[in-house]
Amino acid sequence: MNIQIKKSIKPIKYISAIKKLEQRLEDIFIGKKKELIWILEHQEIFTGGTSYKESEILDNSIKFIKTNRGGKITYHGPGQLVFYIVLDLKKRGKNIRKLINIIEKTIIETLNELKINTFADRKNIGIWYKNKKDIEKVAAIGIKVKKWIAYHGFAINISNDLEKYKKIIPCGISDRKVTNLNKIKKQNYNKIYKILINKFLFNLEK
Repeated sequence: MNIQIKKSIKPIKYISAIKKLEQRLEDIFIGKKKELIWILEHQEIFTGGTSYKESEILDNSIKFIKTNRGGKITYHGPGQLVFYIVLDLKKRGKNIRKLINIIEKTIIETLNELKINTFADRKNIGIWYKNKKDIEKVAAIGIKVKKWIAYHGFAINISNDLEKYKKIIPCGISDRKVTNLNKIKKQNYNKIYKILINKFLFNLEK
């Protein structure tokens, strides 16, 4: 498979990352560069997707950026793994729903390998964990398609600061909370990105 895989060590500014994704999209469109998987963490930022509402910001002092991805408002910061893609859907039947299914399956299978059971929800996009009392979001998904090339991707909460989500209505859902993997189960998550990449590439080719 002709996909470049890149992993950044230091946290990346959100705007800088999106500019690079958009440049890669244009390069792929003209056949200049390969498709991309990019693993990173962001410096702290709140972002609103194309369907967010101003009322979902509960603390107006937050550092906030409007973005062109799908979805509503979310938080990015240290302790969260961001899995960005730039993929040519013209090679894959121009099927956006299938790509979302692949992402959901990849996250669920990866977490299952780590003995954490999660599920997708058609009404509330993302990956969810059910504890004894609540259903909580552990991964957010947001995709944008331009020229039949899909970009942005998903983010998994590993050890990020959950207090930050009290400043917003995460993903526009007020009756469900947000969690992270460390809260669910204490274990070493250093290699989770490798499992995600392998699962994603396998599911993409099926």
